[in-house]
Amino acid sequence: MARPHENHREDVAGRANVEDTPELLAYYDELARFDAGALWTVANKIEPWQPKSQSVPVVWRYKDLRDHVLRSVELVTPEKAGRRVIYLANPGRHDVSAAVGWLYAGLQVMNPGEKAGAHRHSASAIRFIMEGEGAYTVVDGHKMTLGRNDFVLTPNGTWHEHAVDPSGTPCIWQDGLDIPFVNAMEANFYEVHPQGTEPVAFPVDDMTKTWGNPGLRPSADWSKPYSPMFKYEWAPTYEALLKYAEASEGSAFDGHLLEYVNPATNGPVMPTMGASMQRLAPGQQTRAHRHTGSYLYHCAKGAGFSIIDGKRYDWSERDIFCVPSWTWHEHANASATEDAVLFCLSDLPVMRALGLYREQAFTDTNGHQPLKDKP
Repeated sequence: MARPHENHREDVAGRANVEDTPELLAYYDELARFDAGALWTVANKIEPWQPKSQSVPVVWRYKDLRDHVLRSVELVTPEKAGRRVIYLANPGRHDVSAAVGWLYAGLQVMNPGEKAGAHRHSASAIRFIMEGEGAYTVVDGHKMTLGRNDFVLTPNGTWHEHAVDPSGTPCIWQDGLDIPFVNAMEANFYEVHPQGTEPVAFPVDDMTKTWGNPGLRPSADWSKPYSPMFKYEWAPTYEALLKYAEASEGSAFDGHLLEYVNPATNGPVMPTMGASMQRLAPGQQTRAHRHTGSYLYHCAKGAGFSIIDGKRYDWSERDIFCVPSWTWHEHANASATEDAVLFCLSDLPVMRALGLYREQAFTDTNGHQPLKDKP
């Protein structure tokens, strides 16, 4: 509720510019008694000229967090914690547990022989595997073995559980969920599996084997709003990037970027979250641009830096960083000989579905942002 001292005025034609008077201030107080207010006191605030994200750019460095993630193994059990996760908190979003925009992210750890109980929720989720061997996920009876840099879906409403084989090693992966968005829509439900576990009902890795053959589609029907290919493996993804690089110069703004798609529709993998993998050639620096939507990057290979809103942020393998909505950004590969590869989780499907996506190129002489300060 706007109070009199919160009157947001702009001396621009078409914008609210009402001066406070004793009579108006009394009027605002009267309206407040009825849980109402005058639009012109808040119109300029709630209808900004352009998006202004509350989130700020952040780099979460794996070398700083890894020991703390592993220490949680000594402090809590999966049974007590539900899921043993260290979440990433954006300093600008103290109102919700978000890494950027309305996206949640965290680092989950499991030891060999451990299992997190099966559950389901309205929020959609992804996993991006960072290290370890022997991890697997079961989604609605489909068991998927997990390797480093594999990208895994646990769509909304699906029963799922995670575990590490007794013969495996400690495993860490990035969780990414649309929890803040679903909560903002006041639509989140959570259920624990009545048997505590989701039984395996299909051959191991069957969904990837069925739907993951390039250029080929099975005769199986699929009408659900998310991808049937619950696991997208790293090796064929990186191979696809290299083949793309042989055939195209790629984008001046994103390098060689490929979006993960639902093979049944060629649309996004899930309605609320999309993902991509992009390759920056040795020594490449992209041009700066900005677009609506929130973007959470994970360095899958190599090292480099990004200039976000005029500030340089260095990153290396397994680091995670974010680009808030409508923020100028460009990426650079720090190596003259090796690729840099970035996985990106975003809310791009929501932006596109609602007609809210908008993009703009930086227009100085070379397309790069001037640095506001040195690293």
